[in-house]
Amino acid sequence: MIELRFHGRGGQGTVVGTIIMAKAFFKAGFEVQSFPVFGVERRGAPVESYVRLDNSKINLRTNVTTPDHVVVQDRTLLQNIDITRGLKPGGWILINAPANDKDKNRYASFRVAFIDASRIALNYKLGTRTHPIVNTAMIGALARVLEMPPLEAVAEAIREDIFIRTEDNIKAAEEAYRTVLL
Repeated sequence: MIELRFHGRGGQGTVVGTIIMAKAFFKAGFEVQSFPVFGVERRGAPVESYVRLDNSKINLRTNVTTPDHVVVQDRTLLQNIDITRGLKPGGWILINAPANDKDKNRYASFRVAFIDASRIALNYKLGTRTHPIVNTAMIGALARVLEMPPLEAVAEAIREDIFIRTEDNIKAAEEAYRTVLL
């Protein structure tokens, strides 16, 4: 079983991103679960959301406490949240930021990848300048980092769930897939 934990802020599409990622994994033949954990439910508040995937039925019904990989949709969360909490050794940390040696060194015991998903979202007019919606770029980058699910499954899941600027969201995922820094 592979467990993923997403960290984001309300309004960035964190929960929708995990749902789309779970659907893409399902299309690729996996059994999946996707669920959020909310604190204060407001724009800008920290949000966690999870995805589990396996080749067989998943009977586990608990929060993800020891993720294999972590996705950070807002770099400012690195200041206040221990994003490595429970992260398995050798797991990936995907950070929405330009490549940064300070962050790479800070998390040296893990594999770290960077994608400037905010810039990509702004280029495709996803969200606003002050609140870019980065979820589709982040899941595109994650598909590349994990080498699964196929990008076609991600695009198909976006088409099924995103009804505003659908093709721009797919292009954002594709660009992130091509440009993530591993």
